[in-house]
Amino acid sequence: MIPEGIGGWIRRRARSSSEHPAIVFQRREITYGELAERVDRLAAGLQGLGVAAGDRVAYLGSNHPSFVETLFAAGRLGAIMVPLNTRLAPAELGYMLGDSAPRVLVSGAEHETTAVAAAEDRDLIRVVVGVPESAPGAGVLDYDGVLRDADRDALVPASTTLDDPALIIYTSGTTGRPKGAVLSHGAITWNAVNVLADYDLTSTDRALMISPLFHVASLGMGCLPVLLKGATVLLEERFVPGDALRSIESLRATAISGVPTTFQLMTEDPAWATTDISSLRLLTCGGSAVPARVREAYEARGLAFSGGYGMTETSPGVTMLPAWHSVDHAGSSGLAHFFTRYRIRADDGTLAAPGRPGEIEVSGPNVFSGYWRNPEATEQAFTPDGWFRTGDVGIADEDGFLTISDRLKDMIISGGENVYSAEVEQAVMTIEGVTGVAVVGMPHERWGEVPHAVVTLAPGRTLDPEELVARLSLLLARYKVPRTLEIVTELPRTASGKVRKHELRRRAEDRA
Repeated sequence: MIPEGIGGWIRRRARSSSEHPAIVFQRREITYGELAERVDRLAAGLQGLGVAAGDRVAYLGSNHPSFVETLFAAGRLGAIMVPLNTRLAPAELGYMLGDSAPRVLVSGAEHETTAVAAAEDRDLIRVVVGVPESAPGAGVLDYDGVLRDADRDALVPASTTLDDPALIIYTSGTTGRPKGAVLSHGAITWNAVNVLADYDLTSTDRALMISPLFHVASLGMGCLPVLLKGATVLLEERFVPGDALRSIESLRATAISGVPTTFQLMTEDPAWATTDISSLRLLTCGGSAVPARVREAYEARGLAFSGGYGMTETSPGVTMLPAWHSVDHAGSSGLAHFFTRYRIRADDGTLAAPGRPGEIEVSGPNVFSGYWRNPEATEQAFTPDGWFRTGDVGIADEDGFLTISDRLKDMIISGGENVYSAEVEQAVMTIEGVTGVAVVGMPHERWGEVPHAVVTLAPGRTLDPEELVARLSLLLARYKVPRTLEIVTELPRTASGKVRKHELRRRAEDRA
């Protein structure tokens, strides 16, 4: 029996594309037929360890085929996969393990020390990927051994439905303790269908995955739609600009997705000018708007970006900006995905007219089910009529193109005027030599708050407050121009690339 949920995807695809490569990892091809066999064996192995429908299976590791296998094997059993952020400290991971209470933790050998610390004193089974069978310690199982010893014929798949939970993905925690967003089989499926409806992805595409799969954008907008379509995932263990460029050339990648920083770093790599990237035809970028100079560097080589907006709770796609609108709607996050809707709610509770800012609310089959074991947060996340409240401020034009203004919590109120930091950040990024910026509110005796800019610069570049004010005064109203400037070597970021603005606010308060 092939289950209705995502656990049946690979077995269904193998029926028609058995010999087609599903994953290429470290130059080794895994066909859909081979992947289906491995998924079934792993599902049987996990079932032998006691994993059943509703149980959680956590994963801690870099990009590896075992991540994909664990996801689909858990889906075969009706279990729920919990991808863990490898960049977190053991204490943070320990909180997530305590909250989700997985029966099994699968971890890569390179993260074994962290896994041991995070799983300390927790009642779970640990399985290690990428080590000889003799290497794991007492009570720790070898992933390859679990696969090899499993009896596929003994597998009893669960009767999952699209309403059943498939993933728990923890939010970045920029506003406090991370919350586990529960994504159903249906939410994941419909998000992938949205991607296939809105992007020109074909079964012959070879999509380079350079972002970590534990990040919902890489998984939901990249890996899963590619596998649903029967195309090929070119899986990079981690992002290194030069390695990514070499993979594009040698593996003839046709598609790549990432965040603005990854695309910028590739243009700054010494190999950028000499690497053959002529095979590329699809560039998708999320997280924030692509800086003009990065966009222009790719346009000079005949490529245009498709952008978009989304978040963990929407699996993650909400809007997409087609490549052919990347210039005339630069800075916009685009139109609603095919089967998804958004609306803008003004401060007074009414629906905002085009051109007026308000909170973005989302409805569609890709919206999450709620927060894991947190009914209060779930209730607060939805409107009375069932739309998800994103907490983001946006503006829609007459044609439905959405522009993200800011997070509600990032709004700066200076002298009674609202300052949206995203607008100020975009202006600062136009200054030559600026490579990154975050704008937060700094306490001010007279105005309540004033904008404070934290900036990173290219090597050899300088910028002083007077120059900043002079340049931005030509672009922004006076009250929006940062009064103070801090130069840093690196902005603090979460694993998904979001700036940890709460840290910068604390530093700004200390400076005030």
